[in-house]
Amino acid sequence: MSKPYLLLFNLVSCVGWAYVFYLTVLSILAGHSAAAFFSVVATPLTIVQSLAFLEVVHAKLRLVGSPFFPTLLQVSSRLFLLFVTWQSVASQAHWSLYLMVGSWSLVEIPRYLFYALNLVTAKVFYPVFYLRYSLFLVLYPTGITGEALQIINYLWTIKNLLGFYLLFFILVAYLPGGPFMYFHMIGQRKRATAARNPPPSRPLEGIEFPITDPKTQERSTTVIGKAAFAAALKDVAPEKARQVEAEKNWRFRYNRHVLEHSRECARADTKTCIQIAQNGLDYLHNTFEFIRDGETMKLAAAMKHFKGSFHTGVEEGKGQRKTDYAIPYKDRDLTGQEAVDQVNKWVKYGTIEPEAGQAIIDVLQNKKWTDLSDQYFVLLGAGSAMGPLLVLLDLGANVIAIDLNRPGIWERLIGLARKSPGKMIFPLSSPREEIHNDKELFEAAGCNLFTQTPEIANWLLTIEPEKPLVVGGYAYLDGALHVKVALAMDAIMQAVCEKRPQPVTLAFLCTPTDVHMIPAAAAADAKKNFQSMPAWQKLLLKFGLKKNVLEPIKSAAGIDINLVDGLVVDQGPNYALAKRMQHWRAIVARTSRHAVSTNIAPSTATRSVVHNAQFAAAYAGMHFFKPMEVMYQETSNAVMAAILIHDVRNPKGVAQPATPLSHPLELFASGGFHGGVWRCGSTIGSLGVFAAIIGYAKMYKHVLLAVVASIGVLFAYPPHTWR
Repeated sequence: MSKPYLLLFNLVSCVGWAYVFYLTVLSILAGHSAAAFFSVVATPLTIVQSLAFLEVVHAKLRLVGSPFFPTLLQVSSRLFLLFVTWQSVASQAHWSLYLMVGSWSLVEIPRYLFYALNLVTAKVFYPVFYLRYSLFLVLYPTGITGEALQIINYLWTIKNLLGFYLLFFILVAYLPGGPFMYFHMIGQRKRATAARNPPPSRPLEGIEFPITDPKTQERSTTVIGKAAFAAALKDVAPEKARQVEAEKNWRFRYNRHVLEHSRECARADTKTCIQIAQNGLDYLHNTFEFIRDGETMKLAAAMKHFKGSFHTGVEEGKGQRKTDYAIPYKDRDLTGQEAVDQVNKWVKYGTIEPEAGQAIIDVLQNKKWTDLSDQYFVLLGAGSAMGPLLVLLDLGANVIAIDLNRPGIWERLIGLARKSPGKMIFPLSSPREEIHNDKELFEAAGCNLFTQTPEIANWLLTIEPEKPLVVGGYAYLDGALHVKVALAMDAIMQAVCEKRPQPVTLAFLCTPTDVHMIPAAAAADAKKNFQSMPAWQKLLLKFGLKKNVLEPIKSAAGIDINLVDGLVVDQGPNYALAKRMQHWRAIVARTSRHAVSTNIAPSTATRSVVHNAQFAAAYAGMHFFKPMEVMYQETSNAVMAAILIHDVRNPKGVAQPATPLSHPLELFASGGFHGGVWRCGSTIGSLGVFAAIIGYAKMYKHVLLAVVASIGVLFAYPPHTWR
């Protein structure tokens, strides 16, 4: 139903703006003054621009993918400028009216036409696409110039001092806002062009989403994502499974179903909770396809069918093992008591859970634990920014590294191993004795998790078969690729757990932006922080900030289970499915008597994340929401590796299958280095926009200081004294 409505809305808007442009051209050709032009265009311009407020409603209802708050700001600013022009005879009579209205209409005609065509055709005609993503290069500067001049003309006619100051502040806001929007559009243009002209498609190979529409051969991630969550619940909560299947707007409403899935797991007894996890995994393994040489089979069958393997490379490091465990933090390496003190500060503030803090302290104070020369760690995605590679090598560990077969990657990884006190074991496509130099070594090293999944599992079964392994899944990709790489790692983990003669420990880094069981103390702290939040944050509750407290769930065993909703809708349903898959594997593996180290890692300012200006701004403003703290990559690597070492070394820890749990979800409740997400008064999903605004204010603080100084001058010398 929404598609016909959106088509009609976009067509009406396109025609409306075309009419406004038609009136603009007629007035120019007739040589009309700006005042005469306004008398003609004022009513249709106001109607068509006011109609745009429906875009805010569309964003709020998730009928479209546009973010709500930026859409609200953009539409509101246009309506404000209309108000300025209506109120000011001077603005109506100034030539900048032509510049503003002409720029607006020339931008909006192709924009709405593009949206309309995008609803009815797979690929919009190139001329429309080009105009949609190119006209702004000229029309944004001209439009902003026209808008600023309209405000300036009104500015000198205002007699109300408060109104003058407000309008002056808005005018100055164009200084940072204009360039930001311009470069944002340039980035949007690059992404749209890349999406329209993707590189030539390669023949399908390896793990692939199955065909969901035989007629079009479409492989829909939405269909499979919904089906996976429905399959997990079908035997336990069939009505909830039907609701998942019936969801029409999965992209923007998946979060409520993920939350309900977690609630069902919390209500269930241990056996049923495990069955939910197993159902989800079975569906994925028996639905996803594995393609090789034109032959297609289910992933589960492929893992048994292919018997190949790899040759083995080994690099022994020559470095000196570190004896003191260090936590890099704020440009310093904290060790000993100083590191312990910092961990206790995090615990006291609420940035991490006490159990996670104690695990780190146990590692800091036990040097025997940090000699990892007897431990073998498989790193699936060894070069991942969030992985523990560097820490493990520095502590002398034996690292079995799995990463993509690209020479540049292996030049770096092998170089790190050689400088460390550790040892690196890695797959080779050729026998080691046939490799004569580093160039050949880097070219032969590595493998592909997507296309060589069975061979990787087979190879791992041959590596130190008498040693216990710790197998960690650290590979990360965007969108649908994240689901595929998570499933590849899961298939390898399943095979290794089933076939290795020695115990296997699985290791995961959970995200705080998910639904987790949390300790009662964390829930109580979130409630306390909500009640004591500053007045300015309470005001934001009127604009979308949400309370971070959910009612406890009564489990089948009669215990209260507290959940936190850390989902961020913009991360998308593929991300949620990939992380849920890891939850399912952790629950199933621990039931099968395997140790599982699954701990929540904090939001981390990795290079790939802060490269996005909006994420960088949000991270810069997060700490204003107690007890949020965003960590840098080196800090996250060190603290999460410490918790991993604790889980491996401590025979009484939650990770060990011999340690009884009150509920399977308790596995995720103790290792929380969540960066404050669990104990914050507001949800991480709702505070991001406001944190970004604060972050931008910090980025442009010099401009804001100039504005404040200007306002101070205006108070000292009011406008009426200038005349």
